[in-house]
Amino acid sequence: MLLVRAIVRPEKAGPVMSELAAAGFPAVTKLDVYGRGKQKGITVGDVHYDEIPKEMLVIVCNDEDKEDIVKIIIRMARTGEGNYGDGRIFVSPVESAYTISSGKTGL
Repeated sequence: MLLVRAIVRPEKAGPVMSELAAAGFPAVTKLDVYGRGKQKGITVGDVHYDEIPKEMLVIVCNDEDKEDIVKIIIRMARTGEGNYGDGRIFVSPVESAYTISSGKTGL
């Protein structure tokens, strides 16, 4: 199992989640997050914004689904030709998963 965490622009979270659900991946956790990437924030006029709002989408999937999920996220979260601030995807291994209500393991 793998944990896919995608940090995307707030306006792209809905389209990403819709496309994931349509592709058979409906289980997604969405979090409001704030931060800055390589560009170290954004300056508009005389004001510098150090914390930019983003959405983090968290998906646990089987190893064989990783490429499909990553491709969907990239396709749906990308702006035009790809701009700074479009986001980042992190993939990590998951040792185990448990359903609280039933105590069952796995997805």
